Parts: sequence; structure tokens; C-alpha cells
Amino acid sequence: MRIVFMGTPEFAVPVLDALVAAGHDVVAAYSQPPRRAGRGKSLTPSPVQARAEALGIAVRTPLSFRKEPEAIEAFVALEADVAVVAAYGLILPQAVLDAPRLGCLNVHGSLLPRWRGAAPIQRAILAGDTETGVGIMQMEAGLDTGPVRLEGRTPILGKTAGELSAELSAMGARLMVAVLDDVDAHPAVAQPEAGVTYAPKVDKAEARLDFSRSAVEVERQVRAFNPAPGAFFEFQGERVRVHSALVRHPGESRDDGVVLDDALTIACDEGAIRPLLVQRAGRGVMTAEELLRGFPIPVGTQL
Repeated sequence: MRIVFMGTPEFAVPVLDALVAAGHDVVAAYSQPPRRAGRGKSLTPSPVQARAEALGIAVRTPLSFRKEPEAIEAFVALEADVAVVAAYGLILPQAVLDAPRLGCLNVHGSLLPRWRGAAPIQRAILAGDTETGVGIMQMEAGLDTGPVRLEGRTPILGKTAGELSAELSAMGARLMVAVLDDVDAHPAVAQPEAGVTYAPKVDKAEARLDFSRSAVEVERQVRAFNPAPGAFFEFQGERVRVHSALVRHPGESRDDGVVLDDALTIACDEGAIRPLLVQRAGRGVMTAEELLRGFPIPVGTQL
């Protein structure tokens, strides 16, 4: 099949690889433009752009289809059979959605209609969902409102957003290849009208651990924001990132945010949280015990 691929982050890379491995002709890859990153703030291509270039696929990086009509014309001129979209990050106007013979198929990381929007994986973890999945959705103008051709499911358990993203990306890649192998065998089924929820983009401020919540909710914050933007608390003006944590003393209520013992157990509105792996700015990941040896946080401290 003659395919245009559209994606930006690491989540999308396995999908691109699967299309190439399946023998499809990926005639172009679209990705968001390179961003400034790192200490030198040099322009860095997205993971999809880097992978596409390594595969010898032509890459296009328009800032906006709506503001660049010539980008729409160039897309239409590709005469693709289908566009495969995975976490691209730009709105596709109707002219783009209609251009490929089979339209645009999106790999979406949730069980639609739950968690339509930009951050379905993080929102599912934060909400305490027990299950999530990925769907191959036929795109239309609305926000993730299109019918679904194929869906896969997985339990969330204690997975971080990074772990879940990798799992759903691999699953989505397999499902997309299956749909493209026989589109007619996977008809588009309209989403249920009930159960619609939205997954807004994660704000970095949400990553500050909120000890006025229950320990269960705080532990979800840790997993939802791992690896990015990284859950954290502050002590003496320094940010301490928490990579993993355990819920302790379930059901007990104490003063929110107080350090309870020399293992860095922190009281929450209900129960307590014990960070396991942490990281100071400019340092590597370490255990809480290692942190406290060089950066003491006394029992009774209010965080």
C-alpha cells in the first residue's frame, strides 16, 4: 500500500517500523518541526523524523496545515492509499482527511470513547482505571470521535506511563498492520455515545506531588508522570524527582506532607507514600536511602 505516515514522539516509531517491515511503500513521513533541546538548545529532530531519515523516507515538517495551504497541496499530490497517524500533534483539516483513498487511520492509546485527547495514557493512570488499550480509529473532523476498526486491551496494574506507552505502541503497530492487510475485514464501528471522557494535555504543574490527596492518588501521580514531566516534591528550594513509590499505612490520616520516619515515608490525606527511587537536579537516579545520606530530610519536616 502507498502510505503517508504522520507522527512525532517515540510512541509513533514502532508503528512506522511495522509499516516498513510489512512491505508497505511509505512515500513520506510528516512530523512536527525540530525543537530546541538539551543544554546547548540546539535544534533536535523528533524521534519520528530521525527514524524516517534513517530509513531513507522523505520527511516533511509543516508548522500548520491550516496556515500553510501549500502543505495541503503537497500532501494531496502524494496520492496515498492511506495516511497512518500516531501522536502527530497537528490538527488535520478536512482536505487532508479526505485526500487518501482510504482516508486517515489513527493509532489512539485508549479504549474510545474514554480518554479522547492528547494525554490518554497519563489520564487513565491518574483516574485509577484498571484497564486501557489502543484503537485503530478512522479519523474525522471531531476530536477522536471517529469510528474504530480494531481494538486491543491490557490491564494497567502498576505500570508507569512510559511502560504503558511502550506496550500500547507495540500493540497499535500490530493492529494497524492487521487492518491494512484487509481493511474490508475490519469495518469501522461507531463509538458508543455514553462514557465519553477527555484527556487534556499534561501541564508540568500537575507533576508536583499533592500530599493533600490520598497516598493511592499520589502514587498514581508518580506513575502517570514517569518518565515525563517527572513527579516531584521540593525541599530547601531544591526539586526532588520521584521515579517510583510505595503506598504505606492505607486508611490512616495524618498531617499532609509530613515526613514520618527516616525512610522518607511522607504522610498523605489518607495513608502515606514512601519514595523508592528519586533524583536530585543534575544527579543520577538513586534510592531514597542514598538520597538521605547526602541530603538529609529530618523526620517531622513539612514538605
